[in-house]
Amino acid sequence: MLAHSSSKGSIRLVDMRQSALCDTHSKIFEEHEAPGSKSFFTEIIASISDIKFSKDGRHILSRDYMTLKLWDINMNSGPVATFQVHEYLRPKLCNLYENDSIFDKFECCLSGDGLRVATGSYSNLFRVFGCSERSTEATTLEATKNPMRTYVQTPQKPSKSLGTLPPVLKQDNSELDTNGNTLDFATKLLHLAWHPTENTLACAVSNSLYMYYA
Repeated sequence: MLAHSSSKGSIRLVDMRQSALCDTHSKIFEEHEAPGSKSFFTEIIASISDIKFSKDGRHILSRDYMTLKLWDINMNSGPVATFQVHEYLRPKLCNLYENDSIFDKFECCLSGDGLRVATGSYSNLFRVFGCSERSTEATTLEATKNPMRTYVQTPQKPSKSLGTLPPVLKQDNSELDTNGNTLDFATKLLHLAWHPTENTLACAVSNSLYMYYA
């Protein structure tokens, strides 16, 4: 099976046993915007920057600018879980467009046991979410030489609909996220990978590589 994503937020699943060409697909996964909710930025933030298969091949994890989405390949009606990553930046989309940050491509990954997903963010932060049933795990950590420095984030259950978080606060001309942490759009964690069998996460930041035991 081969999966490829598009800039319009859709994922196409191709069965290579039926054809070696990728001009047709066996399934398509996409989440449609509510009527009247489209804006100039809708297609930009819906663009998928990375997708990963789970180890058992049952699920696909996708990353767009705002969210992580977990899809069941047997259900193409919508994602089975949506994890908010950058929803608090929605009021800042104009600024992010002007400085090209809105086009940043963040990767995503799943743990070998399929119980957690992770992705990067700004200020060298990365976020880990529990994706097992009834899990409320939502942890934010900084890729730094000081591994004890963590960022507290209010746990949220994954849901199919995206909620609205409070707008980004401003204090002394510094950008803050919803938890009061300073944001630096110049430093970003774009690349990370989970070990296929061990509970170890590798994060690449600038010219450094950090290893975390998750």
